[in-house]
Amino acid sequence: MEANEKESIAQLTRQYGGEWGINHTSRLLHIIEEIGEGLPYDKDIVWMAAHLHDWGAYAPWQKEGVDHAVRSVEVAGDFLADRGYPEPFIQAVLDCIRTHHQGDPNRRIEAVLLSDADSVDFLGVVGILREFSKNPKEMRKAYNAVLKRKASVPANICLEKSRQLGASRIKEMERVLSIFLEETYQQF
Repeated sequence: MEANEKESIAQLTRQYGGEWGINHTSRLLHIIEEIGEGLPYDKDIVWMAAHLHDWGAYAPWQKEGVDHAVRSVEVAGDFLADRGYPEPFIQAVLDCIRTHHQGDPNRRIEAVLLSDADSVDFLGVVGILREFSKNPKEMRKAYNAVLKRKASVPANICLEKSRQLGASRIKEMERVLSIFLEETYQQF
């Protein structure tokens, strides 16, 4: 994939998803690089899937009552076809997007890497801050959402390196939440 094509797609991800969208994508690619070390995978497929996986959640395409992964598959399929990408590449990217919230290890490695990275990115301090920024005046709601995420996300992680990274981030979550409880006197 040419550099100008990558820059164009990254700019569109920033335009549609804002700073959250492009920064989330950047974190995913860093996590994938870490957890994918030594594994044979197609970096172009992963790069494209990471950039397009949430487009269906962004304002231009979001549809009420339609899961963003389903909508992202629709949007990404049209986008990639319009840009002339080969069908096998498109299908590989769409497979990654379609399953980016699933914990099934019986998928192509690129899909496993994307979903593991997406899960790991919602753990740790980033995961905590994400929930509290979504619910700034409802700290109990944010706190409970963090606890739910901390309990449920690890079940979706497939690779051993991802599980280790996730476990490390969960320890950080527990440390931060413990401090939060102390400093709020559990009155939040």
